Amino acid sequence: MEKTLAKHDLAGGYCNSLTSYSRYLTREVNIGDIALGGHNPIRIQSMTTTDTMDTLGTVEQTIRMVESGCEYVRITAPSIKEAENLANIKKELRFRGYDVPLIADIHFTPNAAEMAARIVEKVRVNPGNYADKKKFENIEYTQDAYNAELSRIYKKFIPLVKICKEYGTAMRIGTNHGSLSDRIMSHYGDTPRGMVESAMEFIRMCEDQNYYNLVISMKASNTQVMVQAYRLLVETMAKEGMNYPLHLGVTEAGDGEDGRIKSAVGIGTLLEDGLGDTIRVSLTEDPEFEAPVAKALADRYSKRSLEPGIQCFESPAKVQTPNTQLPTYSPYEYNRLITTPVQHIGGHHHPVVMIDVSKENLKDPYFLSAVGYNYSAGLDKYNLADQACDLAYLGDNLPSFSFPGNLKQVYNYQTWLKLKDQQNCHPLFTLEEFSLADHKDEFLNFVEVDASQVTSLKVNQLTHAVLILKTSAAHGMAEQRAFFVAMQEQNIQIPVIIKRTYQNLDADNLMLYAATDLGALLTDGFGDGVWIDAEIQNLALINSTSFGILQATRTRISKTEYISCPSCGRTLFDLQETTQLIRSRTDHLKGIKIGIMGCIVNGPGEMADADYGYVGTGPDKITLYRGKEVVKKNVTTAYALDELIDIIKGDGNWVEKN
Repeated sequence: MEKTLAKHDLAGGYCNSLTSYSRYLTREVNIGDIALGGHNPIRIQSMTTTDTMDTLGTVEQTIRMVESGCEYVRITAPSIKEAENLANIKKELRFRGYDVPLIADIHFTPNAAEMAARIVEKVRVNPGNYADKKKFENIEYTQDAYNAELSRIYKKFIPLVKICKEYGTAMRIGTNHGSLSDRIMSHYGDTPRGMVESAMEFIRMCEDQNYYNLVISMKASNTQVMVQAYRLLVETMAKEGMNYPLHLGVTEAGDGEDGRIKSAVGIGTLLEDGLGDTIRVSLTEDPEFEAPVAKALADRYSKRSLEPGIQCFESPAKVQTPNTQLPTYSPYEYNRLITTPVQHIGGHHHPVVMIDVSKENLKDPYFLSAVGYNYSAGLDKYNLADQACDLAYLGDNLPSFSFPGNLKQVYNYQTWLKLKDQQNCHPLFTLEEFSLADHKDEFLNFVEVDASQVTSLKVNQLTHAVLILKTSAAHGMAEQRAFFVAMQEQNIQIPVIIKRTYQNLDADNLMLYAATDLGALLTDGFGDGVWIDAEIQNLALINSTSFGILQATRTRISKTEYISCPSCGRTLFDLQETTQLIRSRTDHLKGIKIGIMGCIVNGPGEMADADYGYVGTGPDKITLYRGKEVVKKNVTTAYALDELIDIIKGDGNWVEKN
């Protein structure tokens, strides 16, 4: 099979366009009878959690996954015996009438990969631990030593490539942020560039053998790192005439609402730019719950290409700012757009959360508990939760009780003018109203503008003002991003709250859409606040989603973060039950990141971003980590959580629950 060169001049540096939706055309790869990439739909996949030696259990779970929407099913093969048993699993599935392509997941064991490649339709290998070394050692490699190590890896990897060519088996080269080899780390550090180079080395080895049946992934638990790595990968491949399809995923996303929001931020940001050919949403839940989430993300783009785009900037390389001290917009690194703070909004302040409460019963203070303010009638006081919103929009409606002092009230301008007491109350203007108004707030004004006004942006004269940036475009994220870049070009440093309006959405899709639209901008360093304007009247959902998006983008930490793997056949304990137990005792530790990994494969490497780690290392045995450092080995499961808490206490990071 001949190599197919990239078909597009990437106007966006890493995508076809930064201002209109255009899916990046990749090479088509056949995985069984279901083709991936090219003009095919975005494919959905997931991974079994059963013991691979449990043939019937794995078959039954695979069938449930297929019925839930999975088009490919991945199964772990940690040793050659599991790889051999893939034949029995495949035979039973075919006997039952299921032709779903199977993918073998391989770590550390080339002989298992070589066996699996003769049986299943695709194998996944991780460059960081397939044939490379990963001992968390700081080794200084000379160029000769580096090349010698590459030569050794080549000899170990090429037999698998030849088998894949012979059997028509596809391969995913799947780099993970947390499992970069010591060799890659020595040259590139723990960076997106290191992730890309790790994969590119293996891609070049495959091409040296004229093998092109490849899919590539750049997974990380940190959404900023993940997004930057994929973008850098596409740019790097395009420069070398490659256009291999992309497998998107946020590794160890977690469970429940957190896992869904984090996945949507990472995966959705890339889908917005037209990148991605297959999706796996990694939740610490039964795998059949993953496919519907992935499908909801993918389906949003099925008609997006029919919508008109906007005309503005084309390439990050062309974006210049008149003030050389300002950072030029770059999709490959995080730089928050510089703004001049107004009160507590913008500058170095964390992004704020604004919520519409105008439709609530404004005679009853108890509704504010849904947005983080718990009212005590006996004390006539409010207790603030960690996720207490900052701004409440009341429109033209007036409350009959006193709002908490920490919560700023925002009213439409004409209503604000009539207020007898304007303390802690601020006006919301249209741009025209603001320019004509004689009376404005002395300290804080909100001015709503539409992102479509980007070509006639004349707001640099606004004083004591914060912009509320809205959009009605189908590809609204790109329209709002263009507005931010235009601000940067004109050196406009007014703080901006990003507003998105959603109608006719259920709670699940509202969460996914908002996390995509707002998360993509925050990931690029744009925005000083968020406002989810939803038809659905569920203040608690809107509030938790807003804070969840800020948490997932690492722009405002308001709770404990759990980096938990989705479980697989290697897992040594019940991940769902254990995650909930750990969460129940540590979810008040604001800002602490705890990794919960089912086995050593998903251990210290995959939880590279965590402060503490809880890793299964054998039956009824847990090893506890501080960062990547082992603190206690082989702790009995019954005592492991108490031991973990003791470590956190010993580091001075423990606080008691209220």
